[in-house]
Amino acid sequence: MPVLPGAEPYRHEGGEVGVLLCHGFTGSPQSLRPWAEHLAERGLTVSLPLLPGHGTRWEDMQLTGWQDWYAEVDRELRALRERCSQVFVAGLSMGGALALRLAAKHGDEISGVVVVNPGIKVHGLAAYALPVARHLVRTAPGIASDIAKEGSEEVGYDKVPLHSAHSLRNFFRLVDRELPQVTQPLLLLHSAQDHVVPPADSARVLSRVSSTDVTEILLEQSYHVATLDHDADRIFEESFAFIGRLAPSAGKQVSDTGRVSEQEGTATGG
Repeated sequence: MPVLPGAEPYRHEGGEVGVLLCHGFTGSPQSLRPWAEHLAERGLTVSLPLLPGHGTRWEDMQLTGWQDWYAEVDRELRALRERCSQVFVAGLSMGGALALRLAAKHGDEISGVVVVNPGIKVHGLAAYALPVARHLVRTAPGIASDIAKEGSEEVGYDKVPLHSAHSLRNFFRLVDRELPQVTQPLLLLHSAQDHVVPPADSARVLSRVSSTDVTEILLEQSYHVATLDHDADRIFEESFAFIGRLAPSAGKQVSDTGRVSEQEGTATGG
Protein backbone atom coordinates (compact mmCIF):
# COMPACT_ATOMS: atom_id res chain seq x y z
CA MET A 1 0.00 0.00 0.00
CA PRO A 2 1.22 3.53 -0.75
CA VAL A 3 2.26 5.64 2.23
CA LEU A 4 -0.09 8.50 3.14
CA PRO A 5 1.18 11.93 2.08
CA GLY A 6 3.37 13.31 4.86
CA ALA A 7 3.75 9.96 6.62
CA GLU A 8 7.07 9.09 5.00
CA PRO A 9 10.07 8.26 7.20
CA TYR A 10 12.73 10.93 7.60
CA ARG A 11 16.50 10.61 7.83
CA HIS A 12 19.23 13.22 7.93
CA GLU A 13 22.99 12.69 7.89
CA GLY A 14 24.51 15.26 10.22
CA GLY A 15 27.27 15.18 12.81
CA GLU A 16 28.47 12.59 15.30
CA VAL A 17 25.51 13.04 17.66
CA GLY A 18 22.43 11.10 16.59
CA VAL A 19 18.78 11.17 17.63
CA LEU A 20 16.18 8.47 17.06
CA LEU A 21 12.59 9.75 17.11
CA CYS A 22 9.68 7.32 17.60
CA HIS A 23 6.12 8.23 16.60
CA GLY A 24 2.95 7.10 18.32
CA PHE A 25 0.27 4.41 18.00
CA THR A 26 -1.80 4.77 14.77
CA GLY A 27 0.22 7.91 13.99
CA SER A 28 3.10 8.51 11.60
CA PRO A 29 6.42 10.36 11.27
CA GLN A 30 4.42 13.45 10.25
CA SER A 31 3.66 14.14 13.93
CA LEU A 32 7.39 14.44 14.66
CA ARG A 33 8.67 15.78 11.34
CA PRO A 34 9.01 19.44 12.50
CA TRP A 35 10.92 18.22 15.58
CA ALA A 36 13.20 16.07 13.40
CA GLU A 37 13.86 18.96 11.04
CA HIS A 38 14.62 21.30 13.94
CA LEU A 39 17.31 18.92 15.24
CA ALA A 40 18.66 18.26 11.75
CA GLU A 41 19.01 22.00 11.08
CA ARG A 42 21.24 22.17 14.15
CA GLY A 43 23.69 19.61 12.86
CA LEU A 44 22.41 16.38 14.40
CA THR A 45 22.04 13.07 12.62
CA VAL A 46 18.34 12.21 12.81
CA SER A 47 16.35 9.05 12.19
CA LEU A 48 12.53 9.08 12.22
CA PRO A 49 11.28 5.69 10.97
CA LEU A 50 7.77 4.71 9.90
CA LEU A 51 6.61 1.91 12.19
CA PRO A 52 5.26 -1.28 10.53
CA GLY A 53 1.53 -1.13 9.81
CA HIS A 54 1.43 2.64 10.15
CA GLY A 55 1.05 5.40 7.60
CA THR A 56 -1.00 3.42 5.07
CA ARG A 57 -4.41 2.03 6.18
CA TRP A 58 -5.62 0.61 9.46
CA GLU A 59 -6.10 -2.85 7.95
CA ASP A 60 -2.31 -3.08 7.54
CA MET A 61 -1.80 -2.27 11.19
CA GLN A 62 -4.20 -5.03 12.21
CA LEU A 63 -1.54 -7.52 11.09
CA THR A 64 1.23 -6.05 13.25
CA GLY A 65 2.06 -5.96 16.94
CA TRP A 66 4.48 -4.45 19.42
CA GLN A 67 7.27 -6.85 18.47
CA ASP A 68 7.21 -5.42 14.93
CA TRP A 69 7.20 -1.79 16.11
CA TYR A 70 9.98 -2.34 18.61
CA ALA A 71 12.12 -4.30 16.14
CA GLU A 72 11.98 -1.36 13.73
CA VAL A 73 13.25 1.22 16.23
CA ASP A 74 15.83 -1.23 17.57
CA ARG A 75 17.24 -1.64 14.03
CA GLU A 76 17.33 2.12 13.56
CA LEU A 77 19.11 2.56 16.89
CA ARG A 78 21.80 0.05 15.93
CA ALA A 79 22.31 1.82 12.62
CA LEU A 80 22.72 5.16 14.41
CA ARG A 81 25.19 3.61 16.83
CA GLU A 82 27.37 2.57 13.89
CA ARG A 83 27.29 6.11 12.51
CA CYS A 84 27.41 8.27 15.65
CA SER A 85 29.57 8.61 18.76
CA GLN A 86 26.57 9.46 20.94
CA VAL A 87 22.91 8.59 20.45
CA PHE A 88 19.73 9.87 22.09
CA VAL A 89 16.24 8.35 21.86
CA ALA A 90 12.99 10.29 21.92
CA GLY A 91 9.33 9.65 21.35
CA LEU A 92 5.72 10.78 21.56
CA SER A 93 3.02 8.72 23.30
CA MET A 94 3.64 5.04 22.45
CA GLY A 95 6.85 6.28 20.86
CA GLY A 96 7.86 7.39 24.35
CA ALA A 97 7.35 3.84 25.59
CA LEU A 98 9.44 2.54 22.69
CA ALA A 99 12.21 5.00 23.60
CA LEU A 100 12.09 3.97 27.25
CA ARG A 101 12.38 0.29 26.38
CA LEU A 102 15.35 1.02 24.12
CA ALA A 103 16.96 2.83 27.05
CA ALA A 104 16.24 -0.06 29.41
CA LYS A 105 17.72 -2.60 27.01
CA HIS A 106 20.71 -0.72 25.58
CA GLY A 107 22.04 0.97 28.71
CA ASP A 108 25.18 3.05 28.20
CA GLU A 109 24.82 2.91 24.42
CA ILE A 110 22.15 5.61 24.84
CA SER A 111 23.19 9.01 26.22
CA GLY A 112 19.76 10.34 27.10
CA VAL A 113 15.99 9.98 26.70
CA VAL A 114 13.33 12.55 25.75
CA VAL A 115 9.65 11.63 25.99
CA VAL A 116 6.53 13.69 25.28
CA ASN A 117 3.22 12.55 26.81
CA PRO A 118 4.49 8.98 27.13
CA GLY A 119 1.88 6.23 27.20
CA ILE A 120 2.48 3.44 29.68
CA LYS A 121 -0.97 1.94 30.31
CA VAL A 122 -4.29 1.31 28.56
CA HIS A 123 -6.80 2.75 30.99
CA GLY A 124 -10.41 2.07 31.88
CA LEU A 125 -12.74 -0.77 31.02
CA ALA A 126 -11.30 -0.98 27.52
CA ALA A 127 -8.14 -2.55 28.92
CA TYR A 128 -10.09 -5.44 30.42
CA ALA A 129 -12.40 -5.83 27.44
CA LEU A 130 -9.68 -5.96 24.78
CA PRO A 131 -8.77 -9.67 25.08
CA VAL A 132 -12.35 -10.63 24.16
CA ALA A 133 -13.54 -7.58 22.23
CA ARG A 134 -10.78 -7.87 19.62
CA HIS A 135 -12.34 -11.16 18.46
CA LEU A 136 -15.81 -9.62 18.18
CA VAL A 137 -15.14 -6.12 16.85
CA ARG A 138 -12.33 -5.14 14.50
CA THR A 139 -11.91 -1.47 15.39
CA ALA A 140 -12.66 1.35 17.81
CA PRO A 141 -12.81 5.11 17.07
CA GLY A 142 -9.47 6.72 16.28
CA ILE A 143 -7.32 8.77 18.64
CA ALA A 144 -5.41 10.94 16.15
CA SER A 145 -5.25 14.77 16.11
CA ASP A 146 -5.79 15.58 19.80
CA ILE A 147 -4.40 19.08 19.18
CA ALA A 148 -5.45 22.43 20.63
CA LYS A 149 -3.92 24.55 17.87
CA GLU A 150 -6.48 25.45 15.23
CA GLY A 151 -5.60 24.23 11.75
CA SER A 152 -3.00 21.72 12.92
CA GLU A 153 -3.77 18.08 12.10
CA GLU A 154 -2.04 14.76 12.62
CA VAL A 155 -1.72 12.21 9.82
CA GLY A 156 -3.07 9.05 11.44
CA TYR A 157 -5.81 6.45 11.29
CA ASP A 158 -9.43 7.29 12.04
CA LYS A 159 -9.85 3.80 13.51
CA VAL A 160 -7.93 1.80 16.09
CA PRO A 161 -7.45 -1.89 15.16
CA LEU A 162 -8.28 -3.82 18.31
CA HIS A 163 -5.78 -6.63 17.72
CA SER A 164 -3.08 -3.98 17.66
CA ALA A 165 -4.54 -2.25 20.70
CA HIS A 166 -4.37 -5.54 22.60
CA SER A 167 -0.73 -5.87 21.60
CA LEU A 168 -0.13 -2.30 22.77
CA ARG A 169 -1.63 -3.14 26.15
CA ASN A 170 0.79 -6.06 26.51
CA PHE A 171 3.70 -3.86 25.45
CA PHE A 172 2.85 -1.20 28.01
CA ARG A 173 2.79 -3.80 30.75
CA LEU A 174 6.20 -5.05 29.66
CA VAL A 175 7.72 -1.56 29.56
CA ASP A 176 6.26 -0.72 32.96
CA ARG A 177 8.14 -3.68 34.45
CA GLU A 178 11.35 -2.56 32.76
CA LEU A 179 11.25 1.12 33.79
CA PRO A 180 13.62 0.62 36.76
CA GLN A 181 16.28 -0.40 34.21
CA VAL A 182 16.20 3.10 32.73
CA THR A 183 19.19 4.96 34.19
CA GLN A 184 20.00 7.56 31.53
CA PRO A 185 19.30 11.29 31.89
CA LEU A 186 15.61 11.84 31.19
CA LEU A 187 13.66 14.82 29.88
CA LEU A 188 9.90 14.29 30.21
CA LEU A 189 7.45 16.83 28.81
CA HIS A 190 3.71 16.38 29.35
CA SER A 191 0.58 18.35 28.59
CA ALA A 192 -1.67 19.78 31.26
CA GLN A 193 -4.69 18.67 29.22
CA ASP A 194 -4.42 15.42 27.26
CA HIS A 195 -7.47 13.51 25.98
CA VAL A 196 -5.48 10.40 24.99
CA VAL A 197 -2.91 9.73 27.73
CA PRO A 198 -3.66 10.86 31.31
CA PRO A 199 -1.05 12.65 33.48
CA ALA A 200 -0.86 9.48 35.58
CA ASP A 201 1.28 7.85 32.88
CA SER A 202 3.97 10.53 33.09
CA ALA A 203 3.85 10.37 36.88
CA ARG A 204 4.26 6.60 36.70
CA VAL A 205 7.32 6.91 34.47
CA LEU A 206 8.92 9.48 36.77
CA SER A 207 8.28 7.34 39.85
CA ARG A 208 9.70 4.12 38.42
CA VAL A 209 12.79 5.02 36.38
CA SER A 210 16.18 4.83 38.10
CA SER A 211 17.51 7.96 36.38
CA THR A 212 19.02 10.54 38.72
CA ASP A 213 19.23 13.30 36.10
CA VAL A 214 15.52 13.99 35.49
CA THR A 215 13.83 17.10 34.10
CA GLU A 216 10.03 17.44 34.02
CA ILE A 217 8.35 20.18 31.96
CA LEU A 218 4.64 20.97 31.92
CA LEU A 219 3.18 21.96 28.54
CA GLU A 220 0.30 24.23 29.46
CA GLN A 221 -1.05 25.12 26.01
CA SER A 222 -1.11 21.77 24.21
CA TYR A 223 -3.10 18.58 24.04
CA HIS A 224 -1.72 15.10 23.34
CA VAL A 225 0.10 15.67 20.03
CA ALA A 226 2.13 18.48 21.58
CA THR A 227 4.79 18.27 18.86
CA LEU A 228 2.25 19.81 16.43
CA ASP A 229 0.64 22.09 19.01
CA HIS A 230 1.24 25.46 20.66
CA ASP A 231 4.17 24.17 22.74
CA ALA A 232 6.00 22.56 19.82
CA ASP A 233 8.79 25.14 19.70
CA ARG A 234 9.43 24.72 23.40
CA ILE A 235 9.72 20.95 22.97
CA PHE A 236 12.19 21.41 20.13
CA GLU A 237 14.30 23.96 22.01
CA GLU A 238 14.29 22.13 25.34
CA SER A 239 15.23 18.83 23.73
CA PHE A 240 18.12 20.37 21.80
CA ALA A 241 19.37 22.09 24.97
CA PHE A 242 19.13 18.76 26.82
CA ILE A 243 21.13 17.00 24.10
CA GLY A 244 23.66 19.82 23.98
CA ARG A 245 24.25 19.63 27.72
CA LEU A 246 24.98 15.91 27.55
CA ALA A 247 26.79 15.97 24.20
CA PRO A 248 28.62 19.31 23.89
CA SER A 249 29.74 18.48 20.35
CA ALA A 250 26.07 18.63 19.28
CA GLY A 251 26.15 22.41 19.15
CA LYS A 252 29.51 22.88 17.45
CA GLN A 253 27.97 23.30 14.02
CA VAL A 254 25.67 26.08 15.17
CA SER A 255 27.21 29.53 15.02
CA ASP A 256 26.81 32.27 17.61
CA THR A 257 24.11 33.81 15.43
CA GLY A 258 22.02 30.68 15.72
CA ARG A 259 22.44 29.75 12.08
CA VAL A 260 23.45 26.26 11.12
CA SER A 261 26.81 25.94 9.44
CA GLU A 262 27.50 23.91 6.31
CA GLN A 263 27.41 20.15 6.85
CA GLU A 264 27.48 16.98 4.85
CA GLY A 265 24.34 15.07 3.95
CA THR A 266 20.78 15.97 3.16
CA ALA A 267 17.42 15.15 4.61
CA THR A 268 15.53 12.47 2.77
CA GLY A 269 12.00 11.22 3.02
CA GLY A 270 12.55 7.53 2.58
